[in-house]
Amino acid sequence: MKEIILIAGGGHCRSVIDVVEQENKFKIAGIVDKPELLSNKILNYEVIGNDNDLPKLASKYKYALITAGQIKSPSLRIKLYEIAKDAGFVLPSIVSPRAYIAKSSNLGEGTIIMHDALINSNVEIGKNCIINTRALIEHDSSVGDHCHISTNVIINGGVKVYQGSFIGSGSIIVDGKDIQHNSFIKARSIVK
Repeated sequence: MKEIILIAGGGHCRSVIDVVEQENKFKIAGIVDKPELLSNKILNYEVIGNDNDLPKLASKYKYALITAGQIKSPSLRIKLYEIAKDAGFVLPSIVSPRAYIAKSSNLGEGTIIMHDALINSNVEIGKNCIINTRALIEHDSSVGDHCHISTNVIINGGVKVYQGSFIGSGSIIVDGKDIQHNSFIKARSIVK
């Protein structure tokens, strides 16, 4: 089985671990986090290095995934993504076996689709995105790079979510709306 390292060891990482284990395409080789956490364990996976070790780790491991969460700003996820790409990692898309993705939809590299998410026909998801638990993205919508679509979000048909945006839990985006770059939509919002 192919080995993958997870970059960042917080709460989102713990959720990602479950999805990676359930998908069963990659074996988690370890986690990259803060230097002071070296050799600690996160859900039985050892912290094997920090950001500065990524070039060295890329010579041993081919695959990596950014597992930092995103709420107020995409800047940390973007920074880690760029470091990982510069180091030479391949960032696969990870999809929960409990998610549904229409055959006519496309996922960018390094994107994770969490449990029970539903992505309908002709949807484009960018790079390094989090499509969180039970999110629904309807037909002909697009989500730009480095976005986080939170739990139970409903994105209706023809919506464009531009790069770096965060849409909070339980929000509803009405058909055909545009969500501008780096937008922050608080939980339970309705964007009409």
